[in-house]
Amino acid sequence: MTDNALCPPNTADIQSSEATIGSRDKRVITLLLISTFVVVLNETIMGVAMPRLMNELNVAASAAQWLTSAFMLTMAVVIPVTGFLLQRYSTRTVFGAAMTLFSAGTLFAAVSTGFAPLVCARIVQASGTAIMVPLLMTTVLTLVPEALRGRMMGDISIVISVAPAIGPTISGAILSVLGWRWMFILVLPIAVGSLVLGILRIENVTEPRKTQLDVLSVILSAFGFGGIVYGLSHMGTAPGGIRAMSTWLPLTSGALGLASFVGRQFRLQERSIPLLDLRAFETKNFTLATVMMMLCMMALFGTVVLLPIYMQDVLRFPPMTAGLLLLPGGLIMGLLGPTVGRIYDRVGPSALVISGSIIVSATLWGMVMLSVNSSRWSILVAHVSLSVGLALLFTPLFTAGLSSLPKQLYSHGSALVGTIQQLAGAAGIAFFVTVMSATVIAQRELGASEIEATAAGIQTAFFYGAVISLAVIPLAFYVRKPASEGRMAGLH
Repeated sequence: MTDNALCPPNTADIQSSEATIGSRDKRVITLLLISTFVVVLNETIMGVAMPRLMNELNVAASAAQWLTSAFMLTMAVVIPVTGFLLQRYSTRTVFGAAMTLFSAGTLFAAVSTGFAPLVCARIVQASGTAIMVPLLMTTVLTLVPEALRGRMMGDISIVISVAPAIGPTISGAILSVLGWRWMFILVLPIAVGSLVLGILRIENVTEPRKTQLDVLSVILSAFGFGGIVYGLSHMGTAPGGIRAMSTWLPLTSGALGLASFVGRQFRLQERSIPLLDLRAFETKNFTLATVMMMLCMMALFGTVVLLPIYMQDVLRFPPMTAGLLLLPGGLIMGLLGPTVGRIYDRVGPSALVISGSIIVSATLWGMVMLSVNSSRWSILVAHVSLSVGLALLFTPLFTAGLSSLPKQLYSHGSALVGTIQQLAGAAGIAFFVTVMSATVIAQRELGASEIEATAAGIQTAFFYGAVISLAVIPLAFYVRKPASEGRMAGLH
């Protein structure tokens, strides 16, 4: 592996780089940030609406969860293709395709007459969302000098963390006065406005080049990533958990598909036409940062799923109260992003990721103590602390990892990070929910009440999460800021 990471930051370089971000580039990045915020917001907007949708559309919980599972599944299938799209087509073309898909999906959802059309609309929405995030990442890496990437990635962290955090709160507020269709009706004009403004104002900032799309790679990618995300998404809800056929069958086929996909990419790399260029993992800093991000995303998604269950099923808080208690942490995580980015630009990632990994692990160990008697303040403090720790981790890891790659791998690196995020999120949810469910069953057999059994299950899940978080701490000591010079210009 190559390690591109040993040059200390230079204040003079930072100051001299300020003028290199022109008004055109700033305008492009700003429009992409706004548009990405709108599309990412919808990834978590459906959770609070599930009970009402189950009632109005007359579907069971096992079916209703497809409104979220189908979104994640589509993201996992589409994101690997974005590496090809970002190389083959111009910035404006890719942006137009992404926002058109998202706007069309939003419109279809608003006018859906039943459950099946609504799921299809969510799939169309997710297709646009899957393209937007790698597009934003790749554009920032292309336009922003290394000395300023920390603060720009901090701005991106606002999109990635605040948008999903306020999604449940916004949907809860809408549902308290309006019907579920208004979750899409209110978003639609914003999405269409972003589309029109982007088409008019976004300029092409990359140079498209002809590259071949390997159809077999797309199929193998869909089976591999899609099968794994599907299996993981159902692990915690399927009767029998990991033993259920609905879990192990897609996991097995997904693993086989993924192995075939990886083998084919190695063969296609010899002809320089891979769908996803796995040579990005030859860069040590990128691999290290990606592994740490994977573990952090598992912790984040698992916690976001368990805390509402704990607050509503154990402490008997109403849904709105549960959503509001999670809001400050999400906002703090996003608002800290630019500050963390500026610190990264000055001192590099080491101090940030080391302190962040310690805070995340300590918080998860503290959450093991949550019980039937815990107060809402203890939950608020725990979630805010976890959010602070993750804020110290995400921006430096995104920036150091992706900036370590040679320019020709930016689009592939962005697609790899996005795909792994989806897999890690699904794995985190599956792991935490499966551990909790197994513990609840065991406790009920021992005579515990439903509330006591659920509390014990959540404690056990957080215990295993805390154990996993310990692996992040030693890895944090090896993350370095990429060297501004001397990066390999070509691929071997």
